[in-house]
Amino acid sequence: MIRRVLVYSIVIILICIRFPEASIAQTSGSQEKTKLYKLEEIVVSATRTETAYKKIASSITIITAEEIESKQATLLLDVLRTVPALDVVQLGGPGGQTSIFMRGAHSNHTLVLIDGVEANDPISPGRAFDFATLTTENIERIEILRGPQSTLYGSDAVAGIINIITKKGSGKPKISLMSNVGTFGTFKNSLELIGGYERLDYSFSLSRFDTDGISSAKESLGNTEKDGYSSTSLSTRIGFSVNENSGIDVIVRYLDSKSDIDNGGGAGLDDPNNFLETEQLYLRLQAHLISLGSLWELKLGGSYSDLKRVNDNGVDPGHPESMFLSTADGTVSKFDLQNNIYIGEHNTITFGIETENETGSSERTGDFPSIFNEKSERLTGYYAQDQLDIADSFFATAGIRVDKHDRFGTHTTFRIAPALFLNKTGTKLKATYGTGFRAPSLFQLYSAFGSENLMPDESEGWDIGFEQYFLDTKLSFGVTYYKNDFKNLIDFDLSTSTYNNIGAAETKGVEVFANLAAINNFTISGNYTFTDTEDKSTGESFIRRPKHKFGLDVYYRLSDKANVNFNLSAVGERDDNDFSTFPSKRVKLDSYVLANIAVMYSLTGRIKLAGSVKNLFDSDYENALGFGTYGISFNGGLRLHY
Repeated sequence: MIRRVLVYSIVIILICIRFPEASIAQTSGSQEKTKLYKLEEIVVSATRTETAYKKIASSITIITAEEIESKQATLLLDVLRTVPALDVVQLGGPGGQTSIFMRGAHSNHTLVLIDGVEANDPISPGRAFDFATLTTENIERIEILRGPQSTLYGSDAVAGIINIITKKGSGKPKISLMSNVGTFGTFKNSLELIGGYERLDYSFSLSRFDTDGISSAKESLGNTEKDGYSSTSLSTRIGFSVNENSGIDVIVRYLDSKSDIDNGGGAGLDDPNNFLETEQLYLRLQAHLISLGSLWELKLGGSYSDLKRVNDNGVDPGHPESMFLSTADGTVSKFDLQNNIYIGEHNTITFGIETENETGSSERTGDFPSIFNEKSERLTGYYAQDQLDIADSFFATAGIRVDKHDRFGTHTTFRIAPALFLNKTGTKLKATYGTGFRAPSLFQLYSAFGSENLMPDESEGWDIGFEQYFLDTKLSFGVTYYKNDFKNLIDFDLSTSTYNNIGAAETKGVEVFANLAAINNFTISGNYTFTDTEDKSTGESFIRRPKHKFGLDVYYRLSDKANVNFNLSAVGERDDNDFSTFPSKRVKLDSYVLANIAVMYSLTGRIKLAGSVKNLFDSDYENALGFGTYGISFNGGLRLHY
């Protein structure tokens, strides 16, 4: 199937290019912003400083606000499906637990940041971030950085980071209203206000999303009950510039959601009164100061996150003895200080300190007793990094970090990342090598299944590749080979019914991309990822990781008033566990293709019509065994701008 998808995609691209040509000079500003991998584009995540993409050795994907709007995506997980080396697995429809596997690693090996706030769930068993509820409002850009990043970001950044950056206002106030309706009883309404006045800048968004949904348990297994989902989200960022060299930002993001959920895992059973309610709050206060004639930049920040979760599964005729009420509450308080020393134009030294305190508690009534009362842990890290630029052609970054944890003591990580850009040929050669670690979660330490003797997961990873640019970077392609080795992996030990450091694993693969940017009113981006994983303790591959994945994004500007976005993701076969039998057995999930198309048309300068079709080919597929997925669906609405 993957082969067929590649052929179909090439045909689509060729058909697109045969449309009447428009000169490159007529390309709009918005199209320019949709280009991927522009050499002059500024990236923050890779070095924690504003650095041109040309100088970065890491594999990174940048998603802009314009791309998100053109896809008409409500949930962030739908934007991430076509990103190379990123596997998105959702258990059911909206609100169903959603995991991201980066380069074949575990979901808790990816650190998620929202404007500098660590968003990983401190009270979940593995401390992974659940992408089920995160909406796309007020997002300016997303930087997805692959490879070990613990040297700059500490625990959890073993496989990479996903850095979500919200909008920073400027200029006259601009108000946007959006109302959307779709199949499966779906409604979405949002308000956005953005602007600035003298030294003040602001952005604000408020949205409501409701859907009747589908059965979270697979319909073909006889399940008919619809599992709805609703959420209210708020995002705001306010900045004040004291002068041209200093300023303060206040950032707030809040989400309240309720999901109807079912039982999956092979049996796939309806559960009509099983509900999950979550509250997520992310706060950050940050300040910056530039001094000594722009030689020294100081950044100070304090952040706080709070996640509350209630799972209420009452007794019903189908489950007369399965009632339980589970509650969980986790918080992370963090302080960070970063110094950037700019030694001329060719050397930047960065050093800093981060300290965070994590607390959590979890209770459950019914089938199982209380999990654990409130516990806390502190982790403090010290890091240093040097960036070198020689003749605007050779670039190197090297860093080291020492982290001290309350329980397992000191852990050291390091990273080196050289890159060579041949200006005459437009060729970029790159390589990285780094080590990483992940501290055990509160659940793994203190729950009834935990062990206070756990040590952190450890890893080392490297990659090597090249990128080639033509036509003033409008045409590009590249290949990267990567390999990661993990040891002391924390896993559930069936022999003791507790978490132990029993795992070792290896992931390796190849990422290939090709981009055609803003030519003949087209922007086309395609990628292919081969991923091979092995659990060293069993010799088997990790579940839900396909060996083959293909992604395609096509943006076409029909006219000054209309544009079309087509995106496609093709996912190969992968294993999953069937828990309908005991002991569970491995099964093979079929490959599948998901295609979406979105069209936007400007009636006037202030009014836009938007419409989209999701799962265009009405594919019947499974993300995970026993869980339902959407068939073809339609959405449409109005967008008003003032």
